[in-house]
Amino acid sequence: MPDIVNTEQAQAWNGPEGVHWARNQDRWNAVNEGFNEPLLDAAGITGDHQTLDLGCGSGQTTRLAALWAPQGRALGLDLSGPMLAEARARAEQEGIANASFTQGDAQAHPFETGAFDAAISRYGVMFFADPVAAFGNVCRALRPGGRLAFVCPADATLNDWVMAVAALRDFLPVGDFGRPGLPGMFSLAAPDRIRDVLIAAGFTGITINQAQAYGTWGYGAEDAAEFLLGTGPGRHLMEQADATERARAHRTLADHLRDHEAADGTVRLRSTSWLVTADHPAAPSEAL
Repeated sequence: MPDIVNTEQAQAWNGPEGVHWARNQDRWNAVNEGFNEPLLDAAGITGDHQTLDLGCGSGQTTRLAALWAPQGRALGLDLSGPMLAEARARAEQEGIANASFTQGDAQAHPFETGAFDAAISRYGVMFFADPVAAFGNVCRALRPGGRLAFVCPADATLNDWVMAVAALRDFLPVGDFGRPGLPGMFSLAAPDRIRDVLIAAGFTGITINQAQAYGTWGYGAEDAAEFLLGTGPGRHLMEQADATERARAHRTLADHLRDHEAADGTVRLRSTSWLVTADHPAAPSEAL
């Protein structure tokens, strides 16, 4: 891959973590798809819009953006070869000809200046090595007046899956879940941090609103616990424990998740995020 500066993330998403997400794309979409419509609404995608999807993963939001702008095109960008292979396969299966996918790093990818009407991301912008540089590159890729819209996690304690994992501190070295301003899932959890980064990157008209959605993590507490512990962070924690501690952790997590079982047996957990929008400054003639 040319123009890759975020090498640590590239290695992770082209290794076991990327394979896991590609193999489980339907499950991850069930976790996160409650944010799809609010995200696309906020981006204002319609008609012949050209849309860039940052950290598109297996491409659900890219395909939706293509459907929302049937005369336009949607480009999904991601570091992960395994997930992009799934994205292309799904687009072909669904007959979505105006969605395409490319492997690259949003911080350094050579986008054509002003090529896109909108840039979107569902949980794909928290791991940039240099957030200001990355968002600055995205800003240049938008036309004057173009819109950025993304979803990123808010405070860790407002996310049910985090509280579920925190219940395992007696058995696993859980630690904290990252701090605003540091690379990681919660790097943009503080609104002031989001504003500072986007202003430095050249955006204006920034809005930050809290959004919540309940995602399906499994069918029954045992299934949901197995899935949660099979994610990258879950695997990392379990690898540091012995067999007895792993068994206790799984049992404790399943017991915790039973409180979240719905009548149909699905395990539904609340995710709390920021829905962020920002604009590329309009050219003077367009601002009048």
